Amino acid sequence: MKIKNNLFNILKITFLVFMALVMIFPIVFIFFASFKSNAEILTGNLIFPQKWIVDNYKQAWGMANFKLYTWNSIFYAFFAVIGNIIVSTVLAYVLERGTFRGKHFLYGMFLSTMFISLGTSSLLPQYQLAKMMNTHRSLWGVIMIRVLSINVPNVFIAKGYISTISTEIDEAAKIDGCSFFRIYWNIIFPLLKPLIATVGLLSFRAAWNDYMLPMIFTLSNPDKSPLVVGVVNLKNTGEAASSWNLMLAGTMIAVIPMLIVYLFLNKYFISGLTSGAVKG
Repeated sequence: MKIKNNLFNILKITFLVFMALVMIFPIVFIFFASFKSNAEILTGNLIFPQKWIVDNYKQAWGMANFKLYTWNSIFYAFFAVIGNIIVSTVLAYVLERGTFRGKHFLYGMFLSTMFISLGTSSLLPQYQLAKMMNTHRSLWGVIMIRVLSINVPNVFIAKGYISTISTEIDEAAKIDGCSFFRIYWNIIFPLLKPLIATVGLLSFRAAWNDYMLPMIFTLSNPDKSPLVVGVVNLKNTGEAASSWNLMLAGTMIAVIPMLIVYLFLNKYFISGLTSGAVKG
């Protein structure tokens, strides 16, 4: 039995190491490719550059207005994160603590949308809706769509986390005269710190890496483009038809803020994720 358990542990560790290498490989490849010449990238040589070209980063930084693009990304991510936290936690609180007819049916309808992907077919109606509200040439239109379209996985995690909070707290608050939403704001919301970090990090990652919708909304107003859109545009700014070396160098620069945020929130992220997904 002991030999069997040891063999199982070895196989498990081997599998986890293999999966970790598969996940890390794209980042490692981009890192080394960002120091290559464009010709070396296109010829598909070994992963390590034959000649390390640090000038790729200097050119990428000079050609793209990183200061402006980074500010646009921070602006977009900030309001997207705040909006997603409020909408996800309020909706989860209503679905978990609220008592109204059709609650379970409504929650089931929300969950069913997790298995439906409209893809790019939803871009046109979203753009037309933003155009009606005159927000189709700025990031405000993207923010409204990302927040009001509701992130169902976030709601699912938040509902599971709120279910772990004792309902006796709600009953005691009602005796003291607190309304339904007063209980949420004054009592439930302060108890959701790990969950807020989880939802916040997931929302920040989605907003920071978002490309298609911001690109469409800022196509006629490039000064409002976020960092990812600006970095992808680097591919067409060099002398070559596709300057992959400059784009990959810009990509590595754009990854740094995401890594910093994750390092600071990693502890709370794991706590909120496991509490909402396992205990709930």
